[in-house]
Amino acid sequence: MRFECGQCGAALSFDGVRSTLCPYCASPSIVERPASSEKPDPVFACAFAGDAAWARVRLDRWIGRRMIVADPALRRARVEDLKGIYLPAFLYSAVARTDYSASIAEHYTETETYTKTDEDGTKRTETRQVTRTEYRPLSGEHLGYVTDVIVSASAGLDHDTFARLEPYDLRQLRRYAPALVSGFIQEEFSRGADECLRVSRTSAADAVGDELRRFLPGDGYADLDWRMEVQWESLDPVLVPVWVLALRYRPDRPPVRVVINGQTGAVVGTVPLSWWKLLLLGLGAAAVIAAIVLLVLYLREPPPV
Repeated sequence: MRFECGQCGAALSFDGVRSTLCPYCASPSIVERPASSEKPDPVFACAFAGDAAWARVRLDRWIGRRMIVADPALRRARVEDLKGIYLPAFLYSAVARTDYSASIAEHYTETETYTKTDEDGTKRTETRQVTRTEYRPLSGEHLGYVTDVIVSASAGLDHDTFARLEPYDLRQLRRYAPALVSGFIQEEFSRGADECLRVSRTSAADAVGDELRRFLPGDGYADLDWRMEVQWESLDPVLVPVWVLALRYRPDRPPVRVVINGQTGAVVGTVPLSWWKLLLLGLGAAAVIAAIVLLVLYLREPPPV
């Protein structure tokens, strides 16, 4: 059965999974719709590393480290509230040809002679080692292969959140087959290939820039300028595993969403804060500071005669 969320726009396939709420935004406005022939079919997929109990252990650890300031209602989440989703993404690779120019720093040490005046006015000559830097121009061409750039093609999960979930071990990619994703929610490709290609190129440029900085010789550099051209680009549709918890912990608050990398267990989310816990922490900190000040003042008082 294929559905679409009327709030976040995620296109979902519930194969053997029952849900009346969108797993991304906890909205009840999901409606059945026919499959679209315009959506690309996945070519590869990464399998989940564990079940919902495995994900719940990672979630409990993440919540536990934040419960000192988190809303206690977050503890009400149940294992069945966690939804395993095969999230659509595009895997990008290309050959990057980069022209660059920079000033390369070379450190060297020389002996410097200086005059020192003592307290009695006596002057004497001393030497010391001084490190100086000389810059030399460098330009050239760097050729590299950009791999493992992956961007979200999901309407329910934005690019920035997905980037915080990375990395995925793409050596575990397998050729897609319906049996591989059976029992989990599969999301269709909601973002177009053109949009994901633009995001991939930006990520590739950042990766090439980091590689170029590591490639430059010398002790440092300045005035780095570079221009990249890409060739032999490929963009493959893939599915990667995520666990999603979208919890309406209070009726008057928007739902909190936590996303877990289904392969590594990395957790991304924002904890709803409890104002009374923050108040108690503030009062406790103020009490400790006041006690320290009083103790210092007491120790500074002269003993009675």
